[in-house]
Amino acid sequence: MTRAILSIGSNLGDRWAHLREAVRLLGESVVLASGVYETPPWGDTAQPPYLNAVLLVVDPGAAPADWLHRAQAIEAAEGRVRDPDRRFGPRTLDVDVIAVWGPDDTPVLSDDPELTLPHPRAYERAFVLKPWLDLQPYAQLPGHGWVTDLLNANALAADVIAMTPRPDLPLESLA
Repeated sequence: MTRAILSIGSNLGDRWAHLREAVRLLGESVVLASGVYETPPWGDTAQPPYLNAVLLVVDPGAAPADWLHRAQAIEAAEGRVRDPDRRFGPRTLDVDVIAVWGPDDTPVLSDDPELTLPHPRAYERAFVLKPWLDLQPYAQLPGHGWVTDLLNANALAADVIAMTPRPDLPLESLA
């Protein structure tokens, strides 16, 4: 069985509907869904704000690469179009594999360019770390330490302050 943390975000179209559809398409694999946060765009600020959340997913038969393939299929189902000139540009839905743990609860580490684990920039993204703490207050990002410590770093202070919780937009797992 593998367990994974997935980050989901949307800033085009019906953002909340895109997040809900990601949860629906992942089905019973979704064990927990974080609260939804409205966040400023990251990396490319000339775009609308995002809605972001984090999911804890489990699947007895999933290999780490399976999570990536599911993420890409869900993005495609929601009309995600990648613009090679805007790596961090707007999107209907973004699903990132943040971290994966194997059957023995050991973190999966990978430097494969197709699926780098843990996600190579997760440690610097408040929009990933803060929702993750909703799910797992004692979470650790493999190779980087406690999520709480990462989130409290001075480098992320402004990003955390800019996040707005959206309790009016709940996500619910089907499990």
